[in-house]
Amino acid sequence: MNFDSILLEKSLTALNDQLEIRRSPVIEIVVCGGSALQFLGLVDRTTKDVDILAFASSNNDFLNLVTARDLPEYLSDSIKIVSRDFKLPENWFNSGPTDLLTQGLPAGLEDRLIYKKYGSCLTVYFISRYDQIFFKMYASINGGGQRHLNDLIALNPSDEELIAAARWCLTQDASEIFPHLVIDFLKKVGYKSVSERIKQEME
Repeated sequence: MNFDSILLEKSLTALNDQLEIRRSPVIEIVVCGGSALQFLGLVDRTTKDVDILAFASSNNDFLNLVTARDLPEYLSDSIKIVSRDFKLPENWFNSGPTDLLTQGLPAGLEDRLIYKKYGSCLTVYFISRYDQIFFKMYASINGGGQRHLNDLIALNPSDEELIAAARWCLTQDASEIFPHLVIDFLKKVGYKSVSERIKQEME
């Protein structure tokens, strides 16, 4: 079963309810991908899972992001119950994107997060449209599938946003061929002027 915006809200609310039953500590997570696009009303499509970028911990006005690779047992158990009750795939709560933390996130991402409290135990931070452009470009260049390119186009990025995203993408892969992949991608999908700008910066 794929998520639409209604199922997304119900599932996250149910996840909070399960955490409350377990008297869990407060869980703060950062969500990217299709579910974040849905929450912000930026695309009109379903998505297969909730992509978790990081756990967050707030300290005054500062938000610290840490890997979500290992989930605590009370969270894993709650996820399984929600999966059963809503007939969701076992991996509906997907922490694969958390690997992006190791290479560095777009500067200022934490300040652009949009959050919602789903109850006393679960707060979800959704990444902004601006940062989605960065992630969707990177996923598209890395062969993530047509849906990522479709999402990128739907976000209608400006040239300056695309240039910033391309510069960030170049920091994510140190291989010699990757800069050429970035330039070729931009050119092939219709962002020729951006491609030429990035190429000039590299010369």
